[in-house]
This record gives sequence, structure tokens and C-alpha cells, in this order.
Amino acid sequence: MKALSKLATSNTHGQDSSYFLGWEEYQKNPYNESTNCDGMIQMGLAENQLCFDLLESWLEKNPDPSSFMKKGQSIFRDLALFQDYHGLPEFKKAFVHYLSKLRGNKVTFDPTKLVLTAGATSANETLIFCLADPGEAILIPTPYYPGFDRDLKWRTGAEIVPIECTSFNGFRITKLALEAAYNSAKKRGLKVKTILVTNPNNPLGTTLSKDEITLLLNFISTHKNVHLISDEIYAGTVFDTTRPDTFTSVMESLTEKQWAHNIDIQQRVHIVSSLSKDLGLPGFRVGAIYSNDPLVVSAATKMSSFGLVSAQTQYLLANLLSDETFMDNYITQNQTRLKTRHDKLVSGLKRAGINCLESNSGLYCWVNMAHLLQSKTFESEMELWKEMVYEVKLNISPGSSCHCTEPGWFRICFANLTEDVLDLAMQRIKIYLDAKFNKNSHKGMRHSRRVRSLSNWVLRLSVDLDDKVPNER
Repeated sequence: MKALSKLATSNTHGQDSSYFLGWEEYQKNPYNESTNCDGMIQMGLAENQLCFDLLESWLEKNPDPSSFMKKGQSIFRDLALFQDYHGLPEFKKAFVHYLSKLRGNKVTFDPTKLVLTAGATSANETLIFCLADPGEAILIPTPYYPGFDRDLKWRTGAEIVPIECTSFNGFRITKLALEAAYNSAKKRGLKVKTILVTNPNNPLGTTLSKDEITLLLNFISTHKNVHLISDEIYAGTVFDTTRPDTFTSVMESLTEKQWAHNIDIQQRVHIVSSLSKDLGLPGFRVGAIYSNDPLVVSAATKMSSFGLVSAQTQYLLANLLSDETFMDNYITQNQTRLKTRHDKLVSGLKRAGINCLESNSGLYCWVNMAHLLQSKTFESEMELWKEMVYEVKLNISPGSSCHCTEPGWFRICFANLTEDVLDLAMQRIKIYLDAKFNKNSHKGMRHSRRVRSLSNWVLRLSVDLDDKVPNER
């Protein structure tokens, strides 16, 4: 066999993670309502399939864009030829308008500062190529999206250093944890070049508080060579806007008096966006980088030639995003449907005795199953995960695959399933837990009967010398 490059044979892709292994098992035996009712249900896929009917209705009423027609004339030839890799101006204009709309029009975006990429994966990797050299560090709060191990490290050679967050405060970023991660990188001889956060968070389903964003901005203000990347691809999935910590984009925070005229900070903050999660179009491969730094925009634009968005895709989506009436209705309907489906999962799990982290966004819940572990270890978490995959036949993502610091947490997705399939998944969990607890209960009863049948002197021999022997009766 011919020798391959070090990159091709490196083990930094993360493909051996349980996150990806669960997908492999699902693909061997996928659930199908008609042909495979006992198959595995995919709950490890953060995909939004709740509003396809709205998109399909729009396409039916607006046939020209998908037929590559404009004012009754075919523009197929124009779109089939080479395009400027800066992107179609009408699409970039529509895209930035949509970004503003998702953020309540509290901030405006300049299309000349937008770089189009083939999805958020490409956007994040491109930013790391722009900001960090091989062997330099990226700080990321835990738990984080398992794909970052591939997206940010594999080809760039950068290192990820975790900012260790805990359930004590709902996995919020603290100054202590941030500084500990920075110092840990320094001790390892790593130069920290950027902090990357997801807001809204994957896998938590929470949004960064304004205090957390201020903490991050203050940190990069103190550390002059550190950038901040805010991956905001889930911005359109915020379904509960009544909470005090509703979504705030880092770009909105930059408009505050403290930062508005600080060009240095403005140029060291970048966001990543996409149409994969809110519009449910991951197959279209549309992502974007937004930066106030002209050098980053220039470099990222050149790199984007390795992963362009097709002209046909841009033309279709420019028309879709420019339809104000449709988009206003879509955003509202999407929020409503996500909340309904989220609440259905939470209530279903609660009936089974399982709680979730309180959340206001995302296509998933962060689920606490620590009480189901045999011991408070990641080995025990993996045993529970295997039972869920092979016995219950649900592909869910264990917290360890997200680098969570505490065993027993799992990410469970809800927006890629029909209501009936979600009901079936909840039924499977309930049946599994009932059987598990009944089994443990029977074991306990047998053990209790056996203990009562033993004489007191046998009991004395069975306890540690330091233990108190039960009084004789």
C-alpha cells in the first residue's frame, strides 16, 4: 500500500468519537415507519425538519428561482459560468439583511464584510487558518460540539484547550475557568490565539448572557493578541424570547459605548453564520464569516475558493430571503414549532424521571442521566450509552463526546423527528427504565431476603471491622 501523508493518516479527525460511532450504528439499522419499525431512531442529528412544508409552499408559489428564471427569461447560462468568488451581490445583501432580522434589527451588517463558505464547517476552519498557526491554541468552553475536534484541528494543526464549565452554574463561563484555561495553555507552551464560543450553544441549548459576553470582550481587551469567534449558526433557533437571557449577538454587544469606537476590539471579533440550522438547509452548504478586520476578510475570501457556494444556490436563496412577508412568517412559525417540539421532549423525559438543562434555543436538549449510571465515571456513562444504542435503539450523544467534565449528560435532538417518532422514542425510554428499575428492585428484594436469612455472626464477618454491627434482636 502506498504511504499517505501525515495529515491523511493522523488520528486528529475525531472519527473514533462515540458521537460518530453512534451515527455508524444508526446507518446499519435505521428506523423506518413502514419497513423497519424496530430500527434505531436517530436522535444524534441536529437537523431542523419542522418547517419544510413552508419552504415547499414557497417554492410552489415561486417557481422561477428554482427553475433559474428571471422575469420570464432563463438565466441558466449566466449561472452555469464562472462567478466572482466574492459571491452574488444580491445574495450577500439578502443574507446580511436576514442576519439583522434574526437579531431584532439591533445591529446591521455590511455585505462587503461577509465571506461566503460551503457551510459553517468551512467557515470555522477558514477562520482558524486565518488566525492561528499550527501548534497555537484555541480556547473553547465545555461541553462543545464534537465536530470541532475535526473542524478546527485536523487540517489546521491548531490545539484546542478546554474552558472547563460545570453544571454548578448551568455550564456558564466564569472568569476563573477562562483564566485557568489560558494559564493551562501557557504551561503547555501554547500561544493562545482565539476563543471560540457557540451562541446559542451546542450542545446546551442555552444562549450566552450579556455578562458572559462582557467577560469575553474584557478578556481579549486585556490579552491583545487573542481573537474572539462567536459561532452563531443557531441564532434562528431561539424559541423562547421571554427569558431575561434571551439571545444577544456578540456583534450587538460591540455597539455598546464601551466597545463601539474601539477599532482594535472590533477587528478581533468575528462571527460564523449558516442557513443549515434555522432554515434546515444543511445540504445546500451555505455558511459565512463576518469580520470587521479587512485583512481577515481578504484572506478568508481567497481561501473560500476551496469551498464556494454555487451560483444556483445563491440565486435561489437570494429570492427566498428577500421575500419579507414569507421570512417574517417563517421565523415566527419556526420559533413556535421548535418550542412545541422542545417542550414535548422535555415533558416526555420528565415522565420517565429524567430532567434536562433549562434551555431557550437549539434543536436538542442537554439531558441529565447521571442518576442512571452505575458509578459516577465516564466508563459508566459509556455503558449507559451502549445500552441506549444497542438495546433501546436510540442514537444519542454522550456528554464525554462533547468533552463534558461531568459524566451522565447526553445530547438528545428533537427537530429531525416527526411527533409520532418522538413519541415512540419516549415510549422506548420509558419501557427501558421501567424494566431496569424493576430488575434492580428485584435484585434488592432478593438481597434483602438473603440478608435476613443469615445469622448475626455471619453478618458480623461480612462487615468491615470499623463498621458498626447491627444490634441483635
